[in-house]
Order: sequence, then C-alpha cells, then structure tokens
Amino acid sequence: REKFEEEMAKYLTTLDKTKPLIYCGDLNVAHEEIDIKNPKANEHNAGFTKEERRWFSSLLSKGFIDTFRYFHKEEIKYSWWSYRFKARERNAGWRIDYFLVSSRFIDKVEDSLILTDVLGSDHCPIELVLKD
Repeated sequence: REKFEEEMAKYLTTLDKTKPLIYCGDLNVAHEEIDIKNPKANEHNAGFTKEERRWFSSLLSKGFIDTFRYFHKEEIKYSWWSYRFKARERNAGWRIDYFLVSSRFIDKVEDSLILTDVLGSDHCPIELVLKD
C-alpha cells in the first residue's frame, strides 16, 4: 500500500502541474479524529493508522484540498459504516470517501456533500457541487 500511495502522490502532483484536478473516491483513510466515530479504539486499525494519516496529510500539503472539510470544518459526517453491529443505525462510521481538488480550483467549488440518507451500500454517495 505504501508504494501505491507514494506513486499515486507523484502522479497527482505531476498531473496537477499541467491542469487543476479533482481526485475522488474511497481512499480508505479517516484523516482526522473528527472523521471517525471511535478514534482511540481504532488508532491501530487499517484506515486510521498514523502512517496512513501522515500520508494523507502529506498529499494535502502538496497543494490539494479536502473539499468536505474545507466547507464543513466541524461537521461530523461519515461516508462508510461496517455492516456489523448495526454501525449505520448507531452512526458509528468513518469518513473515507473524498473529493480532493487542486488548491487553485477551490474557487470553482460551491460545496461538498455527504449524502447519508442514500441507502443501499456500506458507503453513501458523496457530491461535489461546482459553481456555474
């Protein structure tokens, strides 16, 4: 995984030099404690290790913005819940799905949403709203 993350970061920063970009998907990392229901209990679990979170911070430091956190600094919302232990019902989730954008593109973004009311998967959709 580390090799993939390193290569992906290189690819994104190279591509970002030629055009602003939107990078989206399930990145399998809850970046900050606010992004996971039980941070202390999960600090050694895949998706919330110090190494994974450090990689994510490093990616952001290369000129990318986590759009949801940019627009919703203190809002607690998750995009994934385990099928076990009624996690979704208890809202014991993780925010691991992201829209990252080049910093020079953020002025084109109106909002970033997590659509928690949409059921049908252990993930819910996320939405990036662009300005006209």
